[in-house]
Amino acid sequence: MSFKIRLTLMFSAVFILFQTLTVIVNDYAMRVNLNREAEKLLRSIAARAADAAARHLQPERGPDEAFTVPDPDELIRSVQSLHLNILEIAVFRLSEADLSGPAAGLGAGLLYGRYDRSVEPTDREDLENAMRSGEVFRSVGHDGKSILIGSFGFPGSGPLAVRIAADMSDMYGMIRDARNDQIALSAVLLLAAIVVSYGIARMTIRPLRHILGKVDEVASGRFDTPLAVNRRDETGQLAERINAMAKNLDVYMTKLKKAFEENRSMKEHLESIINHTTDAIHIEDVNGVLLRVNPAFEQLFGWSAEEAVGRRLPIVPESRLNEEREAREALLAGQMLPARETVRRRKDGTCIEVSVTTSAIRDRNGVIQAFASITRDMTNRKRMDELLRRSEKLNTVGQLAAGVAHEIRNPLTTLRGFLQLQQQTNKLNQRHIDIMLSELDRINLIVSEFLILAKPQATKFRVQDVRFILGDVISLLDSQAHLCNIVFNTAFDSEPCRVSCEENHLKQVFINVLKNAIEAMPKGGDIDIEVRKRPDWIVITIRDHGVGISEDMIPKLGDPFVTSKETGTGLGIMISQRIIQSHQGTMEISSKVGKGTTVTINLPAARPEEQAAESASETALAAGQREDGQATETAGSQ
Repeated sequence: MSFKIRLTLMFSAVFILFQTLTVIVNDYAMRVNLNREAEKLLRSIAARAADAAARHLQPERGPDEAFTVPDPDELIRSVQSLHLNILEIAVFRLSEADLSGPAAGLGAGLLYGRYDRSVEPTDREDLENAMRSGEVFRSVGHDGKSILIGSFGFPGSGPLAVRIAADMSDMYGMIRDARNDQIALSAVLLLAAIVVSYGIARMTIRPLRHILGKVDEVASGRFDTPLAVNRRDETGQLAERINAMAKNLDVYMTKLKKAFEENRSMKEHLESIINHTTDAIHIEDVNGVLLRVNPAFEQLFGWSAEEAVGRRLPIVPESRLNEEREAREALLAGQMLPARETVRRRKDGTCIEVSVTTSAIRDRNGVIQAFASITRDMTNRKRMDELLRRSEKLNTVGQLAAGVAHEIRNPLTTLRGFLQLQQQTNKLNQRHIDIMLSELDRINLIVSEFLILAKPQATKFRVQDVRFILGDVISLLDSQAHLCNIVFNTAFDSEPCRVSCEENHLKQVFINVLKNAIEAMPKGGDIDIEVRKRPDWIVITIRDHGVGISEDMIPKLGDPFVTSKETGTGLGIMISQRIIQSHQGTMEISSKVGKGTTVTINLPAARPEEQAAESASETALAAGQREDGQATETAGSQ
């Protein structure tokens, strides 16, 4: 189907839809307005008839009023002569017996007018509802006519009820004739719209034929003759774009020819690189038959190109065949393999350590046709790595010694402070003794931790409340804080802040951070300590108001021997960061020179199952202790 026909059908469909909606809306509106006017007329006639009947039924009337009160029957005949579509008007005096009695009850209550078109019991229901609500309208069909029946109640006049039947067939016929005329007019307008839309479509398509001709020329590779642009509408803009496209294609074709020449030159360069690189390169098909080797391959493995091409060489030792098979299967599955260190065999049977990078070569359809491998001799690199490892071991020994001295100095300083305090007071404080024993245990633990390099030990995590751990650390450092005029301000969350941790390790972290905060405020001040519980994390914030740290040094914190203190080693932060990392947490440091430093530690909150397991373990331990106590008492009694 051509564009002209499609455009014509589209215009016709839109026009038909619009005209159909117009006819439906007009017909509905005319019927609604007609019924509204008819109901209004019937309501006026009913009021006049009821008023005349009520006044006529008055028992006593004066001589003047006798002449002014109209006769209801005369009024009904007058109304029917003026409105020919009024079929009948009936005025009833109704009582409860008339409404609840037999069908003949309505006829018995008729005062004036006619009541020939009886629709029982519908009339009875309409009059009953009219006596309650005032009026009821109903449309019925009778003898092929559309009749509108209005029932009106006047409870205060007797009571009286008026029933009026009006023939609406002629008026509905006029509406139907108007609708048919509108449909006929719409049909004529539709034919005119089809003719006009076809002409518009033809005028619209005419410039497109020239554009299609130009597109055919461009498809054939002719870009010279441009389209003449005589219009400024969308068609003219399309012609301009076609001219621009042809011009660009001409440029691109020129570039493509140039790129072809460059690719041929690049191929020659690649050939030169492959032939002159020091890495051995060989290409083999999916069956392992060599297709090509470079001179470096000949030098590394000992086979010449004539000996290697077309054969399957045993360059993979038997102990590495499974490894090579798995690598090929991974490549066939579409994976990318990184460089892997392995062993290869030379022609003389000796094995060498190499680094091999293998990649797949695919055709246009993505099917693997061959494998390209780059092999690098790693003998000299292995020797250099061994020398580097020995150097790193010596460096580690130095860091270990400095770390031991740094970590043991902290509890020793605490012990010295308590001893000096007791020496000054000449009193033996049992709480201080407990803390000093705890610090001695921590020294022993620190030494044990640094001995992990010689003999690794398992770390046992338990569910602990961070608030209690921090409380112990604050009590431990409280005496030193008083000596330095430092005040600890704590703000702990009211809810339990439990984490799965190694208690002594966390104490070591908190001591390191708090001691750094104390040393950062030589003139004293406040240290704010906050513990907040989040849905999945426990957040510990330690904030001092000391000298601060420069921005360029913050990223280096945690590196060995990087510190802002004159006598520090930088190992305290390094060990603290490693402890927090072992607890699956994070440690963030922010600082401003002259304003202070803030250390934020995020630890994952203990999961419910971990807390349940810890509670079960404590219950079992308590039960075991009770059983041991009972056994001891039994043995003592015996």
